[in-house]
Amino acid sequence: MTAPDLRFYFDPVCPFAWMTSRWVRLVQAQRDYTVDWSFISLRQLNAHIDYEAHFPPEYEAGHTAGLRLLRAAASVRAEHGREAMGPLYAAFGARIFDTEPVPDEAGAHAHRGTAEFLAPILAELGLPEHHVRALDDTSFDEEIQASTDEALSLTGKDVGTPIIHVEPPEGVAFFGPVISRLPSDAEAVELWDHVVGLARFPGFAELKRSLRELPQLRALGVSDDEAGVQQDWHGGSRRRKK
Repeated sequence: MTAPDLRFYFDPVCPFAWMTSRWVRLVQAQRDYTVDWSFISLRQLNAHIDYEAHFPPEYEAGHTAGLRLLRAAASVRAEHGREAMGPLYAAFGARIFDTEPVPDEAGAHAHRGTAEFLAPILAELGLPEHHVRALDDTSFDEEIQASTDEALSLTGKDVGTPIIHVEPPEGVAFFGPVISRLPSDAEAVELWDHVVGLARFPGFAELKRSLRELPQLRALGVSDDEAGVQQDWHGGSRRRKK
């Protein structure tokens, strides 16, 4: 891949990263941007945190599943190139977030890191089944950690996912934006121009509000009509990274 217009750092299990990625794809289609879909691991980012004390029960299983899927993604990238990451991330997100909610939330989070979850995605994309073995291959963790560290070096550490780097290596980078609904095509471009314009101001650091909607994703059981403004659904702590 030649130098991309954008670098988008994602963890496949983060619902807000998925929603932001769908928005970026709308912008990409209208602006003809090239996007390098890169890795950031919530499990590695939160390695120093006691999950039992700080997160809901399903988070550790979910973040671990995300790391396992990133290992598989790294295996695919090594064999098929960076161009394979966009379709792979799209397939991950569709299977995780564009499906009906399940009663056993913790079990569903853990299932995402299994061969039973990954194998149909590989088959759908025409990728070899042997990439399933990468789920347990910790030799990829150093590469994923390096990408995670790279992302945090662009923004500082008190962030989550996604991180977007515009016009790398010299352009601006930022965490988010955290959005809960997909804009229209016209709104997508307008929002993009506002976000990038703000980020390019050298003195800009943060814009935040704690009231937000639930992400409008089928897996969370939230439709456009049901998604009224609510308190931060993951507990309101700015240090809890989704």
